[in-house]
Amino acid sequence: MKIGIYLAAGIAALSVAACTPKTTGPPETNPALETIFSRTSIRTYQDRSVEPQKIELLLRAAMSAPSGKDQRPWEFVVVNERPILDSLAAALPYAKMLAQAPCAVIVCGSPARSSYWYLDCSAAAENVLLAAHSLGLGGVWTAAYPYAERMEAVRSNLALPEGILPLCVIPIGYPAAVGEPKRKFDAGRIHYNGW
Repeated sequence: MKIGIYLAAGIAALSVAACTPKTTGPPETNPALETIFSRTSIRTYQDRSVEPQKIELLLRAAMSAPSGKDQRPWEFVVVNERPILDSLAAALPYAKMLAQAPCAVIVCGSPARSSYWYLDCSAAAENVLLAAHSLGLGGVWTAAYPYAERMEAVRSNLALPEGILPLCVIPIGYPAAVGEPKRKFDAGRIHYNGW
């Protein structure tokens, strides 16, 4: 009987330890929060390719995003061929940095799989940006959705199938320069228990 009680107590203690966050303390000592707070939009890149293992980590991070009803309506297109990057740069007014970037991740979604596709895919895109920063890479969100002409430019350049819509194009590369992160916290935008 005593052995059973001690065993149960030990298992309970291990369970609590396993569920306790590894890092507590101020944000500057919490790697996840430090990544979030220090991320910046990177628009200039070194002339250096991004390793396939890092691209896979970006995609694993993307697919770890929350998804309404766990529908996961996302699809991802990785572009690392210079002619396609250059064609997209020429066609997209706010993605000219693609002409310099060694690769891009295009986050797409299926409205047939989920009416929340653009929300789920936005969470996936943010994970790509955070993962890139944590790996020493940089990226910037350039919108395709909801602009019909930008969406068509992406669709035609990448031969997207019918029913798959591009949300954004994220140029990725090793930063040529890193700016100071903007301090965006604004306590005036927070409301507790009502407006």
